[in-house]
Amino acid sequence: MRFAPDTEESLEFVVMLGNTDPGASRSGADELATVEQLDDLLARCTYSGRIDHDEAELGEVRATRDLLRQVWTLDRDEAVEVVNRMLREARALPRLARHDGLDWHIHATAPDAPLAERIRVEAAMALADVIRMDEMRRLRVCAAPDCTGLLLDLSRNGLKRFCGVRCGNRMNMIAFRERKSGH
Repeated sequence: MRFAPDTEESLEFVVMLGNTDPGASRSGADELATVEQLDDLLARCTYSGRIDHDEAELGEVRATRDLLRQVWTLDRDEAVEVVNRMLREARALPRLARHDGLDWHIHATAPDAPLAERIRVEAAMALADVIRMDEMRRLRVCAAPDCTGLLLDLSRNGLKRFCGVRCGNRMNMIAFRERKSGH
């Protein structure tokens, strides 16, 4: 399954952001608890425009994380309502942009809009593509019972079940031990 490059990039960022949640993070702690952790997250992606580096922005991004984690699990029609609301509230106006070595892609907010708003709108634009292609099944939560990690399944067969190798290996080991013990 392939989406446009900017759609995949936005969806992958939603996964990274969503997986800073304590139920999904590698550490089991909130990995978006400080401004420094937000800066570290942003350093791994290409967010251009205004970044305030303050507690207010951190709070808004954390609220955005919670909203996007919720949208990730909605069915298609429910997701449409939330995506439309995110775009409407930001007064999104799509336009083509090219910057920082990236080819033409879509932005729908001004570069000086608050970071959390830009994250929501970029995610909403990506989710709109997923919805239009009827591919919400590609957005899942990890199948490991003790993990709430988000996963984006871009595989050809669409059978990815775990948020990462760690959960996959752990669950395979548990299944192996259960088979070996005769349960």
